[in-house]
Amino acid sequence: MGEPGRPVRVLVVDDHPLFRAGLRGVVERMPDAEVAGEAADGDAALAAVATTRPDLVVLDLHLPGPDGVTVTARLAESHPDVAVVVLTMLSDDGTVLAALRAGARGYLVKGSDEAEIAAAIRIVAAGGSVLGPAVADAVLAVHRGTAAAPEVFPQLSVREREVLDLVAAGLANPVIAAELHLSHQTVRNYVSSVFLKLGVVDRAAAIVAARDAGLGTGRR
Repeated sequence: MGEPGRPVRVLVVDDHPLFRAGLRGVVERMPDAEVAGEAADGDAALAAVATTRPDLVVLDLHLPGPDGVTVTARLAESHPDVAVVVLTMLSDDGTVLAALRAGARGYLVKGSDEAEIAAAIRIVAAGGSVLGPAVADAVLAVHRGTAAAPEVFPQLSVREREVLDLVAAGLANPVIAAELHLSHQTVRNYVSSVFLKLGVVDRAAAIVAARDAGLGTGRR
């Protein structure tokens, strides 16, 4: 995402001016990120992505017009290269899962401190996924008992299992490529194949399923 060495361009989306200003300040204080723009509702957010071409959007789910889940889903279709980090008051299981299924790669609740928000932006910008502590347990609880154990993943090849294990450990694709001595495109192809075979739509859902199955534990 973005060019190496270039600051991550972040679009800030929230309908509360004071919170939006505070979030803008968080991004402005990051030496490796810059504010691409801001928006106060769903329609403005979609328009701003089209005009400012950010690398990443940090948005609330409770927005006038199209809500955050809808905005996330539309961005996944029209701008798949733009990552979404949700920052919201909503932490119930259904809302969290809806956002992740729509394509969000990060989910934090308001009340997260500046360091947590900055870290989430960096991790997601690097290709990783983030679930804040306030929502991770809820999501894992929903999936617990439904994900298959590693030994009953017959649809995955040995290499796909290795890739999934590293994804579950939170490693970004470039790191996985270096770890397994593969090209970045090959890793992307493996990741896409794993998503298809596991029946998940995004990296966050794959991480949840894989960790519940016991993968990724050796790296955490």
